[in-house]
Amino acid sequence: MTLWSERMGVEPDPLMMAFSASLAVDRRLAADDVRGSIAHVHGLERAGLLSRGETSSLVDALAAVGDELAEGRFCFAAGDEDVHTAIERRVTELAGETGARLHTGRSRNDQVATALRLYTRRELVRLGDYVLELQATLLGRARRAGEARLPGYTHVQRAQPVLLAHHLLAHGWALGRDVGRLLDALGRVDVSPLGAGALAGSSLPLDPDATAAELGFAARFENSMDAVSDRDFVAEALFVCALLGVHLSRLGEEIVLFSSEEFGFYRLDGAWATGSSMLPQKKNADVAELARGKAGRLVGHLAGFLTTLKGLPLSYNRDLQEDKEPLFDALDQVSLACRAMNGLVATVHFDLEAMQRAADAPALAAVDLAEWLVERGTPFRQAHGIVGSLVRESLDRSVPLVELVTASGALGPAAAALLEPGAASARRRTPGGAGSAAVSVEVERFAATLERDGDRLRHWR
Repeated sequence: MTLWSERMGVEPDPLMMAFSASLAVDRRLAADDVRGSIAHVHGLERAGLLSRGETSSLVDALAAVGDELAEGRFCFAAGDEDVHTAIERRVTELAGETGARLHTGRSRNDQVATALRLYTRRELVRLGDYVLELQATLLGRARRAGEARLPGYTHVQRAQPVLLAHHLLAHGWALGRDVGRLLDALGRVDVSPLGAGALAGSSLPLDPDATAAELGFAARFENSMDAVSDRDFVAEALFVCALLGVHLSRLGEEIVLFSSEEFGFYRLDGAWATGSSMLPQKKNADVAELARGKAGRLVGHLAGFLTTLKGLPLSYNRDLQEDKEPLFDALDQVSLACRAMNGLVATVHFDLEAMQRAADAPALAAVDLAEWLVERGTPFRQAHGIVGSLVRESLDRSVPLVELVTASGALGPAAAALLEPGAASARRRTPGGAGSAAVSVEVERFAATLERDGDRLRHWR
């Protein structure tokens, strides 16, 4: 029997119930629903709507149901439309007539929103931990990289030499912004909708501030209609997951490229690579490829859910039932991707000699030659043209660039020294740049940022 069967006078059509049921999806909210229900029961007692004995009976029944669910002993019934009605049914079985008082002053609208906020808050914190672990791995590898260098790329063309530490921390800083967005999102999740009822609150003397405090929320809702219809926090969580997925995809793409024979910068650990069912020589970066592939899935969840929200009038509409599948899957997938990429990054072997050979290609110091001329009074556009013509001549005539620079009247032997291995990297001295001194500062600043973000995240635990 449904919660609203008396209004209809007939049992719902089985096909209608099959289409509208959400139990297969929302059962993972069980623990959060039990927690929210216990806080609601305490609120009913404070309002004088439950005796102490009735409160004790309901809380004991809810705790027992929570144990059954956690231990896999809970038996769902054919008529359970969702996890919330299943829990109320079982509480009534355990507590008898008192169970019929559980839903006093509450709607599934504020009940579901409360459970989903509790779930989202907890899972975002867990995701933040995984991101911090990956950042810490990048930091550790950056510290151990020392003065190792590789080419930096633009347009997938070699551009300038950079320290490997600088390159690794470029990914670390992007992930740090993901942590910042996650922390911002947590602040907006941290609002209790319990007490908003179906959409207009209640005539009963309930205290939403007290239930919010019991559930650890920073505040209660300000507008009951907004409280039951608001799913901004789901959309925001999906955006956090999607952009984090994009950043993991970029890291994965580089690992795929750099571990190829064509680049040869990275070698994959056997425990974090796969082979081929046909080709014995293969060692595939499947973890990186899956991280790259799942980014599209995460972006799709965000786009799909925003489309669901875009035309809904106030307040609650059943369309909002579609919030859970994308949210649950996005959090599952991006959390797993973070952990898998952490294992991949922690174990990948850097071929420092191959990187250094590529980084020390003379053409990568072309801008240093131009800036050498600028320091001696040549306008940059003119300097750019002088060096560009020498690079073209070197390629066209297959003459080493260093010979042409040495023979150049505008440059000469002093400028040719800039083409020596490591010279270009040593010249990078602007703050935040790829030179040794700047990277040393960057490493420590990154470590401090990581510690600060860890402290901020610990607050939410």
